Amino acid sequence: MDIFTWVDGPVPKDLQIKQVYGLLFTEDGRLLLRREVSNGKINYSLAGGTPEKFDKDVVATLRRECVEEVNTTLKGNVHVIGYQLVNEGGGIKPYAQLRMVAVIDKIGEKKPDPDGGQMYDRLLTTPERAIQLLNWGKVGESQVRGAVKIAKEKLGIKNFSEKEEFV
Repeated sequence: MDIFTWVDGPVPKDLQIKQVYGLLFTEDGRLLLRREVSNGKINYSLAGGTPEKFDKDVVATLRRECVEEVNTTLKGNVHVIGYQLVNEGGGIKPYAQLRMVAVIDKIGEKKPDPDGGQMYDRLLTTPERAIQLLNWGKVGESQVRGAVKIAKEKLGIKNFSEKEEFV
């Protein structure tokens, strides 16, 4: 059974980062969630994915994955919230799933993800609702609350809209 542990702050240099995901805010303080429907089941998640060798760094990974998955570009600086330490057991070395915060520059039209061709719905929602929809328990709540703190302190987001919509 996989064990997920939330850790605030940067990833230690000796820990491999296998995934990079973004908590992406609009200027009016809403979060972008990716919605996938599979076998009649709805699942919400964050945009992001696996670092590739051609990515300059984890910020480049996040920017690339946001365009590929949800056709969204980011502006300004990207900030690390922390990471999810994943321990799968069975002799597999623990690894990190990095979480970052950024402000959305532009959301384009929906288009298929080049990795598999799936087209994801994009929901803009409040941080509180994002906690519910992600359904990741305390780990997810810690991530969203940490993202809100960074959004207020470093990204200049002061107001958080209550409007929810698919884009």
